[in-house]
Amino acid sequence: MRATLEGIVYSIKDFLETMRRDSGVEINTIAVDGGASQNNFLMQFQADMLDAEVVRPSVSEATSLGAAYMAGLAVGYWASPEECFAGQETDRVFTPQMPAATRERLYAEWTKAVRRSMGWAK
Repeated sequence: MRATLEGIVYSIKDFLETMRRDSGVEINTIAVDGGASQNNFLMQFQADMLDAEVVRPSVSEATSLGAAYMAGLAVGYWASPEECFAGQETDRVFTPQMPAATRERLYAEWTKAVRRSMGWAK
């Protein structure tokens, strides 16, 4: 189970590293939602590996909520996106706790494992 959760985080880190490299923009905070965001281990490991704050809203299904906000904006229920999000509350903020050397070592081990696994299936 832990390996699966860590694999999720490493995959997200790979993706965000590519975004950072291509855009030149540092990512200091990410917002999360969905069922997996309810796993405190996953969120803390993500904060540690990304070296960024991970913000979990009190409403875990923010994707559905966002769709409702868009519909409300379209029919004039809300006047602006700011009005939609005005009442949104944060459940918890996860901050990086892992030493940089540990983070770098773990990520290097991940990238080495990924490289070694390439080409196994044809």
